[in-house]
Amino acid sequence: MAPVVTTAVLAPDGRAPVALPRSIQVGELAKAFDSSVVDVIQTLVNLGIMATVNQTIDFDTASLAAGELGIEVVAEEPALLEAGDEVAEEAPARPVLWTDEDPSRLRERPPVVTVMGHVDHGKTSLLDAVRETNITARESGGITQHIGAYQVEHKGRKVTWIDTPGHQAFTAMRARGASVTDIAVLVVAADDGVQPQTVEAISHARAANVPIVVALNKIDKPDADPERVKAQLAEQGVTIEDYGGDVPLVAVSARTKQGLEDLLDVILLVADVRDLKADPERAAIGNVVEAHLERGRGAIATVLVRTGTLQRGDLVVVGTTFGKIRAMVDDRAKTVNRAEPSRPVEILGLPDVPEAGDVLRVVADEKAARLAVANEQRRRASAVAGERPPTLDEMFAQQSDTKAKELRIVLKADAQGSLEAIRGALAKLPQEEVGLNVAYAAVGDITESDVTLAATSGAVVIGFNNKLDAPAKRVADSMQVDVRLYKVIYELLDDMAKALVGMLEPEMVEQVMGHAEVRQTFTAGKTTIAGCMVVDGVVRRGAQARVLRGGTVVHDGKLSSLKRFKDDAREVTAGLECGITLEGNNDVVVGDIIEAYAVVAKPRG
Repeated sequence: MAPVVTTAVLAPDGRAPVALPRSIQVGELAKAFDSSVVDVIQTLVNLGIMATVNQTIDFDTASLAAGELGIEVVAEEPALLEAGDEVAEEAPARPVLWTDEDPSRLRERPPVVTVMGHVDHGKTSLLDAVRETNITARESGGITQHIGAYQVEHKGRKVTWIDTPGHQAFTAMRARGASVTDIAVLVVAADDGVQPQTVEAISHARAANVPIVVALNKIDKPDADPERVKAQLAEQGVTIEDYGGDVPLVAVSARTKQGLEDLLDVILLVADVRDLKADPERAAIGNVVEAHLERGRGAIATVLVRTGTLQRGDLVVVGTTFGKIRAMVDDRAKTVNRAEPSRPVEILGLPDVPEAGDVLRVVADEKAARLAVANEQRRRASAVAGERPPTLDEMFAQQSDTKAKELRIVLKADAQGSLEAIRGALAKLPQEEVGLNVAYAAVGDITESDVTLAATSGAVVIGFNNKLDAPAKRVADSMQVDVRLYKVIYELLDDMAKALVGMLEPEMVEQVMGHAEVRQTFTAGKTTIAGCMVVDGVVRRGAQARVLRGGTVVHDGKLSSLKRFKDDAREVTAGLECGITLEGNNDVVVGDIIEAYAVVAKPRG
């Protein structure tokens, strides 16, 4: 049955407005506009919307294209139903959301957990067991190929899990300001112990400043040795609760599902301590966890909502692109209309593929979206030079006002013996006021992951008898991370010592400029003027000055004015007379000595 069109005034050219449905194919839109398909597609491209002739677009997008073509449009109204007509299922009504965060509306949200650890220690298998699914079987070679975000329920409460293909992705997101992780689950195989990527995962979790929960996996294997693993973790500074520390350790088996209930209990306990809350009644803010281009569907972004509620139909700005959400799919491939805080969903509707870590924000209209995108583009352009870690040369000359200082380094060496020797020598460098923190140390060439960790930690990368691989060099150049390669250990230690000295607060010392003897005093209103003879050095206007009487200091302040006869003088040298007034002091008598001095910063060394 034909739809009923709303009544509308004629367009300026006398044509009646074109009635459009909620969604329409581009080819059908061209027919409705009485225009060529090429013109309509070109108009959409100019609007930043990549569409094909058979692609379906919504009414708002079609309205934008109509506006560019000078065509008036109206939305079709549903026809009156006749007997026997089927009623289509309507989406639930969209509640109006607030644009601000209100503490009174804060509610508990599920924790977001990131799984990290060494390769083949069972990260994805553990997540499979928790979800009672088999993600690994769908992956090439049983190895995680993409970042996945999933939500499970335990004792009536939800937990969101992020499975990462590597620690580099975890840190790269944080480098873009995406602090999406609440808890890091460190998976360690009980039969293999702490391995290089385990140490790397610990470093990345510490750099992100998130609590660690150790999942001791493969506990069911006959050669499992939990006590050895606990001792190895202690050597890396991860002291578990059994050893008097604050890091929980749960023995689990992804194969037999042993200990999984205990692991979820511990995660929820840590979440309770952190008191995780968000405002579900505001417009959503979230982060992109992973994004890709899919044939036939366009740009697909996995988004984790941090606060607020994301709804189908929302206009969102994501990094440097924006668009209207056409559809949302959860981790079970189910189409949903809403996503609450800490819920991961795939969204469709963006014209371009965003980057991992990009912030998603719901905006009111297209004008606000374009403004937000322009601001983000400017911010990224200025951040290229403004948000890089300091170089070692800058540390040599640094004179910061910050009281707590620390020189952070990522250290890579050619062999374990060299690594231990360098760490031992670095520990002996004087560190009374400035600490030297080795954020990560390992054997091997400098990799892309090392550079990313240094960028997010504000560290310098130090290499000894090794090289910087090509991908790492590209990342170091783009992030402007200082990478130093050394062949001689003494040169390395000498540079570290210089950097520590450069980061010290400069020593403030007094520098005496000259002395003036008071020969006569004058009174002008309430001010006493000291008529003086400069006996040595120089006296400058604005200098610090102390009054010495019989060798005792009776006043210490600032020299407020300096005159030669009736004229103001910038400075008066030895052998010349002058008039001096002191700021906030009139107690000056004949015979006093006025000592002019300055407080200057003297670099440590």
